[in-house]
Formats: sequence, structure tokens, C-alpha cells
Amino acid sequence: MADRFRLTLGQLNPTVGDLAGNAAKARAAWEQARQADAQMLALPEMFITGYQTQDLVLKHVFADQAVAAIEALAQDCADGPAIGIGGPFRQGDKLYNAYFILEGGKVIARVLKHDLPHKQLFDELRLFDPGPISGPYSINGVRIGSPICEDAWWPDVTETLAESGAEILVIPNGSPYHRNKLDLRMSHLVARVVESDLPVVYLNSVGGQDDQIYDGASFVLNPGPQGGAEKVVQLAPFDEIVTHVDFIRTPQGWRAEKGRMDHQPDEWEQDYRAITEGLRDYMHKSGFKTALLGMSGGIDSALVATIAADAIGPENVRCVMLPSEYTSAASLEDASDCAGRLGIRIDTVQIDGARDAVTDALAHLMEGTKPDTTEENIQSRLRGVMLMAISNKFGGLLLTTGNKSEVAVGYATIYGDMAGGYNPLKDLYKTRVFETCRWRNQNHRDWMLGRAGEVITPRIISKPPSAELRPDQKDQDSLPPYDVLDAILTGLIEDDASVKEIVARGFDADTVMKVQHLLLTSEWKRYQAAPGPRVSTRAFWLDRRYPLVNKWRDRP
Repeated sequence: MADRFRLTLGQLNPTVGDLAGNAAKARAAWEQARQADAQMLALPEMFITGYQTQDLVLKHVFADQAVAAIEALAQDCADGPAIGIGGPFRQGDKLYNAYFILEGGKVIARVLKHDLPHKQLFDELRLFDPGPISGPYSINGVRIGSPICEDAWWPDVTETLAESGAEILVIPNGSPYHRNKLDLRMSHLVARVVESDLPVVYLNSVGGQDDQIYDGASFVLNPGPQGGAEKVVQLAPFDEIVTHVDFIRTPQGWRAEKGRMDHQPDEWEQDYRAITEGLRDYMHKSGFKTALLGMSGGIDSALVATIAADAIGPENVRCVMLPSEYTSAASLEDASDCAGRLGIRIDTVQIDGARDAVTDALAHLMEGTKPDTTEENIQSRLRGVMLMAISNKFGGLLLTTGNKSEVAVGYATIYGDMAGGYNPLKDLYKTRVFETCRWRNQNHRDWMLGRAGEVITPRIISKPPSAELRPDQKDQDSLPPYDVLDAILTGLIEDDASVKEIVARGFDADTVMKVQHLLLTSEWKRYQAAPGPRVSTRAFWLDRRYPLVNKWRDRP
């Protein structure tokens, strides 16, 4: 009976729908495992298809081709370590989220996911059938249990595996990032270690998929010598990593030897990395090589330009300034200065002539009315038209720049500044935008392709935000101060608090009612908004789904 077991972990970045590409990544990792004399390579949940597939997995031909790709992988990798790889499994009229165990050229076991997540951004109960609790499988004489992601968050599957003889738990995951997610995962997995007295390997994907970012941060826990759990391996977040974990048989059972312990950045760096990787992968996986955005001289567009430069390099980003007579000289200077600091091309397109032409064309219909937001929105929509024209002509992805505070209360123009294909700031409140700019000015990392240093000047950060669609306009003409607005929005969105509860926190009742009204009446805009990276637990779209028509209102 062997007393050592080497497991190779593939913390990798699959692409949804790229069956051949994902299989090639698996083969490359398997080759590293073979060269390291490992007994098994473990890959994440639904790796062959990428995750989340959403309704794509319901297409029979897609699910069947995914299984065929796994079976071909088994044959290609017959002479060497076993492989654990996630994918769909169709049996009759049932569809399962499965973990396939490959050895000797064939599938020797399938683990079927039992607990299907159906809250927040997950919808697995709609896609998959719950599988029975699977027992352990044997690799090189070691009995391994593989609860799939959610199966490890609750005790039932782990308890059954421990009772049926599992000696090591290898847990494949497709666990998307949100702020401080590692602490939450760790609390669940420590509980599983304590309950089972087994070592646990938590393996997660990395990479962006639509609005979701998978942060990896895989780890290994041993039962603690005095109870609890001891972390012996911790992989870096967001990086693709293939590494090896050695287990030894002890009188107390199998235990993992201490391995790499990578640094875990703070929440500001992790949020910024998640947003940057989300944009980078969205572009790469969609086939975009360049990006452009409207550069206003304000803080939001400055931060988006910085994120884009860090994601794809400043030479691949183009900024366009679209001034009118309401655009201040300071804004023109700040936009040009920020682009220069970033090393990004910036062009200028005047919108006055186009706006006057539209105003003249509508004059006979608008006669007798007074100028209002209609005329303001024409300016914004003309900017959207011009930016989309540049995107169409030169092929770059148009980025929108609205932060979560603006998106929440509808302080954005549909078909205007909301026009575009991706919004890096969609899940960042305005107050976090300010702090993120300060953080980026003070920090630079190897994974950033943009320039180091103070790329967003203090003047951009400190000046009062303005849409500059009329003379002397300020955001606070229409909205509460952002620290107040964001606190109220956090209560309404993240906390699902009542108006009465938020008023009890010290906020003016009329202000809370106004913010609630703006939030609920802007749902139709968000329904048509560009996707953006999720970094909170209550991002718009999958985390928070509200009816477009909704007459209910809460009252203090």
C-alpha cells in the first residue's frame, strides 16, 4: 500500500463553449502532472464547457459534444496520471453537473452534484437535476471523495463520503468572486474538515465570464493537531497555476505536506484585479483587441481609461473627448492630462454642430416648450452615436463609464452615455470609485499593463462631479451627496432593508423615499445596460432581479 500520493492542481481559466481549447488546457496540465510523477490531476467544476454555461448546457448536442471531448481526453491521456474534470452528463431526460474521473483511457467514475445552488447569481436548479450523493472513487489505492462546489458548503455530502470510506476530499469549484469571498469559503471548508477529520483540497477556476470573475485562491486544509483545521497550501488569486500537493499516510490518516503559501491581497487590490481581469477576459474571449471610451475629464472615465490600460495596454485604448459649450476648460485639460499620463491616444470631436442640427430638425415639434432634460439628453445621445460610429469603423469595444450609484438611480442616459458593450464600474459605488483611484495612484503590480504612478490627478478626484449638460451643473443638484446616496443604496440593495430601517440609521425620510423611487423606476434602464464585472454580493442583473413594472413602494 502506497504511503505517498501526489495530486496536481490545475487552477486554470476555461472559456465557455471552447471545448477543444479547454481540453487542450487540460492536456497541457496533465503533461505537467505526468512529468511530476503525480497520481492524479484535478481540474475545476464544469471545466470542459467553462462555467457558467447558463442555457447553453440545455442544448443536447452541446452537452453530448462536451462528454465526447472528455472521453477523447481520457484516451489521449491513458498512459499517466488520472484526471478529474468537470462537465455535463446527460442520462435519459436527466442532466447533471458531473465530475468525471478518467484513468487508463476511459471514464472510471462519475460524481454527480447533489446540492444545486439557486440563490444570488446561480440558477442550477433550473438547468440541472440533483444527483444522488456519490461515494468515493479509488486512485492508486487512495479513496477520494469529490463534493462538487456547493456540495461542500453543507454537511450532508461530506458526512456521507467520510462514512463510506473517503480518505481525502478533492473539491472542484466554479466559485465566482465577490469582495472578501475567501473568508466565507474558508469558514465553510473548516467546518467540513472538523466534521469529517479529513484533509480538504479546494480547487477553483480563474478568469472572467460575462459579468462573473473566478478568482481561484485555491487552498488545502489538514485537520489541526489540536482540533480545527490547518491551512498548508494557499494559491494566489486570479493567476493560472499548475502546482503539486504531496500527501503522506500518517497514523491519523492522509495529510497534505506544507506547500506554497501565496500572498492574498487586500480587498481594494482584489476588487481592482477582478475588474481588470473581467475586462481583459471579456475582450479576449469575445475577440476584441482594442477598446475606446468617451473621456469627459471626470473621475469615472479616468478610472475606466486606467482599468483599460492595465487590462490590455495603453497602446490598445483610445479615448475621445466630445465637448460642447458646457464643457469646462478644466475638463478638457484634465482629460488630456490623464490620457497623457496613461500614454493613451485621445481625440476630440465637437458635438455642437450635430446638436444644433438635431435641435433645428425638431424645432417645429418642440415649438412653445421650454428646454429641459430633453435637450440635455440629446447631447448625451449624440455622444453615444459618435462613439458607436468610431467603434463600428475601427473595431474597438466601446466601454461605458457609469458607476453603480448612477446606474442605481438612473442618473445616466439610455442610448447615450449608457451606450456600449461593457461597463467596468457597474458594481462600484461612487464612493468606492474615489478610493479606487487613490489606491491605483499609490500601487502598481506586475499584472497591470498600464503605467505606474499618479495617473489620475488629485484635481480629477476632488472636483465636484458634473455631467456638464447645462451651465454650472453639478450631480448634487439632482442627487444627495454621494456618501449619503451610497449609504442609502447599500441599505436598499445589499441589505434589503426597509425604508423605516434606513431612516433609523439616521437618514432623512424624504431623501430615502426619493432614492427608493429613483432606484425602482430605473429598472428598465438597467435591463438594457451593458454587462460589467461583479465584485459585490448584490450586483445588478443576476444577483438582483426586479420587475420592470412595479407599483409597490415601501414607506417609513
